[in-house]
Amino acid sequence: MIPSPQRSGSGLPQSPRSPYSQAPFLSVSVTDPAKMGNGVQAYISYKVITKTNLPEYQGPEKIVIRRYSDFVWLRDRLFEKYKGVFIPPLPEKSTVEKFRFSAEFIEMRRQALDLFVNRIASHHTLQQSEDLRIFLQADEQTMERARSQETGLFKKKPSDLMQIFKEVQSKVSDVVLGKEKPVEESTPEYEKLKRYVFELEDHLAEAQKHAYRLVKRHRELGQSLSEFGKAVKQLGSCEDNALGKAFSELGVKSEIISIKLQKEAHNLLMNFEEPLKDYVRAVQSIKNTLADRANAFKQQCELAETIKFKEIDLNKMRLTRSEKLAEAEREYEVLKAEGEEASRRFGTIVRLMNDEMVRFQEQKTWDMGQAFHEFAKGQAQLANGIAEAWRSLLPKLDACASA
Repeated sequence: MIPSPQRSGSGLPQSPRSPYSQAPFLSVSVTDPAKMGNGVQAYISYKVITKTNLPEYQGPEKIVIRRYSDFVWLRDRLFEKYKGVFIPPLPEKSTVEKFRFSAEFIEMRRQALDLFVNRIASHHTLQQSEDLRIFLQADEQTMERARSQETGLFKKKPSDLMQIFKEVQSKVSDVVLGKEKPVEESTPEYEKLKRYVFELEDHLAEAQKHAYRLVKRHRELGQSLSEFGKAVKQLGSCEDNALGKAFSELGVKSEIISIKLQKEAHNLLMNFEEPLKDYVRAVQSIKNTLADRANAFKQQCELAETIKFKEIDLNKMRLTRSEKLAEAEREYEVLKAEGEEASRRFGTIVRLMNDEMVRFQEQKTWDMGQAFHEFAKGQAQLANGIAEAWRSLLPKLDACASA
């Protein structure tokens, strides 16, 4: 097993970098975002640098070029294959053209993609994925072919989709008309888990909303102080006495504080609001796994019910010595095997989710501690800087007032 990577002060997972390390390691970096193409076809590409001493990889270092859709491919493949595991979330796409290629948005996206890949590379199960190895090593042409393979619901043929939608519509109608009650897991432990996940999502979303407002407030105040500083400096230029010098000094201090506020706004965005937003997305991934668990439970129950009715039919056939008994017994054995597999599948998801929740809680405690530490440190430094700037100006203003 590859050991979990150590963390740096940035809060991002880090791994040993030397390819000559004796212990197994897998280190990934997402770097050098570059705009490719023009107009609506434009996109951002990234260098993905992998350093490892694992024998299944192609040498100690590999550099490939990837785009956002490649990361989506990896996320979707892992979600399809590793039911019960919390697949790390991806940053959302920007639909606003003027923000999509801004330097700030690109850097936020790069950091989030780096975190996404490192979470996978450090996960004791996901790090063994063949899809991860393809993502980290395949050339661009191979990656494009893999990405375009027909997998998942929306890659099915139209006739298959129509059948799926008809079945779903029929099930919904049965529930509405009271013909069928929805099959749901209702153990106290599961209800407690669901309640925790939904409450956590609400609280994180609320905290992230107010973090966004803090960032906006810092930026607006910084912009206002910058404009105020320019106006006061112009006012000071009309005076050639001590008052004029004091006004000019006031304008300079206002512009200095404006820069501090803008810098802290960026720090808040990257080290406080973005981690909160990332955890909102992480909870959504947990909810996706809850949906998989609910589907597995439903399949298990429906198969158990079908097997029960099949047993009743078999007993009747044995009493009547039906000619179809042999065929019915074969069908029963197939159904029984499917039922056992459904039970194993559900049990595996439950077991993995229990382990994943422990890991998630530990990770969240560390990450949220880092985010709030960065928040408090930044606010303290900003307050001290602002206080010092105004304090140094007071003697000159006092002198003007007493003149």
